[in-house]
Amino acid sequence: MEEDLSGLNLVELIDRLEMVLTPEPVSLWPQTWGWVWLGLAVAALLAYGLHRFIHWRRANAYRRAALEELARVHDDPAAIAAILRRAALAAYPRTNVASLYGDDWLAFLDRTLGGSSFSNGPGRVLATAPYTPAPPSDGLASLAADWVQRHKGNAYP
Repeated sequence: MEEDLSGLNLVELIDRLEMVLTPEPVSLWPQTWGWVWLGLAVAALLAYGLHRFIHWRRANAYRRAALEELARVHDDPAAIAAILRRAALAAYPRTNVASLYGDDWLAFLDRTLGGSSFSNGPGRVLATAPYTPAPPSDGLASLAADWVQRHKGNAYP
């Protein structure tokens, strides 16, 4: 049954080859509806995550602006007091923040940060800084930056 192919040249041997059938191309479309639903769910979660990230980024824009200003003014207590006031007005209702001054203002800052660094620490100078010239206070700039970064949500129930 075997054929003698010894007398054939290369071209004749190639002509005797049979072509291999190629399989149908594999579809990249999911084979079951479960994968389609999973893809839609993942896309929805990604869209929701992007939406929340954009919302968080916009809600904290005042923090970034305040930190940039604090870096520019260094240790000027009057400028730091103004920056903290603007940041507090952006974060809390105006009716709760705008009328505060002196010890009430320091108590508000302490309550929203946690601790007593404003009432009993380097932040004490903020009570009078907008009204009278005050010398630079050690640690005031870092305390103000800490408040801008970490102050909690609404301090009033």
